[in-house]
Amino acid sequence: MERDEQVWWGVRYPHKEAKVKKRRTLAEIKEKVEKGAAVVMTADELCNSVRSGEDVSFEDVDVVTSATCGLKSGTFSVLSFKVAEREEFERASKVFLNGVPAFAGPCPNERLGIIDAIVYGTSRRDEKYGGGHLFRELVAGEEIEVVVETVEGRRIETTTNLEEIPFARLCGTRNAFKNYYAFVNAHEDEVASIFSVSKFEGAFKELTFSGCGELNPLEKDPFMDTIGVGTKILMNGAEGFVIGEGTRSSAKKPNLMGIADMHGMLPEYLGGFRTSAGPEVWNSWAVPIPVLNERVLENAKRLDEEIQLGVLDVHNRLPVGEITYADVWRDCDLSVRFDEHKCIECEECQVASICPTDAFDVMAKEVNADLCCNCGACVRFCQEGAFYCNLGVVTLSGREIPVTLRQSDRKRAAKLAEMLKRKILDADFTLSEPAGRL
Repeated sequence: MERDEQVWWGVRYPHKEAKVKKRRTLAEIKEKVEKGAAVVMTADELCNSVRSGEDVSFEDVDVVTSATCGLKSGTFSVLSFKVAEREEFERASKVFLNGVPAFAGPCPNERLGIIDAIVYGTSRRDEKYGGGHLFRELVAGEEIEVVVETVEGRRIETTTNLEEIPFARLCGTRNAFKNYYAFVNAHEDEVASIFSVSKFEGAFKELTFSGCGELNPLEKDPFMDTIGVGTKILMNGAEGFVIGEGTRSSAKKPNLMGIADMHGMLPEYLGGFRTSAGPEVWNSWAVPIPVLNERVLENAKRLDEEIQLGVLDVHNRLPVGEITYADVWRDCDLSVRFDEHKCIECEECQVASICPTDAFDVMAKEVNADLCCNCGACVRFCQEGAFYCNLGVVTLSGREIPVTLRQSDRKRAAKLAEMLKRKILDADFTLSEPAGRL
């Protein structure tokens, strides 16, 4: 094999990297899994081993499980279900699910009493409730309200739940970006933004960011040596597939498009997230990285310290500096903690009003762990310090800027990567060979 070629799933492709020496096939890895001899490591485990000085070689690991969890605006659902009997209406003109507007179609299902509906994760009923909230309630088995306006001028009102919706798919149009950004407000004036939960303060008074760094699938496989069309994944805990490159994907900042059945999803891995510019949606991916050759392993071993995180001005999205993911994830807490004894029961609880996922029940003085995404917004707004999380401080151009919001949940991503590892080892998840390269 020439130096400017590599083998990808048994096919030669040119590339500019050094020649790959040691290789194994996916069939060989799957055989080791079947025999119980495969070594599967989460990205967390692999990177911690490297960080501690261990020499992890090609022979030491067969599969690395990667994951990411956070805001993913490019998410929508496709639903098809019965709302009336046959011949009650010709077709739907408008559909609302828990008040969230959906697009009726693409197939009108004339006179069948069935609607097809597409719901964007960023569609909203109001400033506090959107498509992400709806998706989570469906996955959690809750009943939702359905309103259908027909071309005849009729209004049909009913209820449904996920069990009564035979077709429900969640699709990510641009998920699992290789690189995300951090944001600051370089101006004096406050500004509403999807990158903050309250008005974004300036100038350089706070920093928010997204991305799970060294756990992220496309940080573990940046050249997509193993990830391709048809790669099996976990989306919110349910089996799904990569179906191609995502929108706005580029060689420098690739991302993925994927799809999965909502019926197998777990509600703790997706939901709505309120920002100062309105509701967003968050969800989670886990992707296996078969260690087919040494190049794959070397990429999978990259640490936060080696992964750049650009810092943009939230006003114009222009760069104002660059840090690494080590600056935002090292030496900080992954979990937010709540001490009920420090809660003085304020007349108007700022945390309850600002929490982007409504995780804090002020009456019960409890935090719902399934809703809390460890963003850290509560730490800043609790005057008595009942909420605690060391979010860290970033040094940028000589300024020390506190991190005030994380729009990715590294703790939950690590948990999902561990789930995928267990599924592979227990033969509940079969590694798949892609049908095509991205």
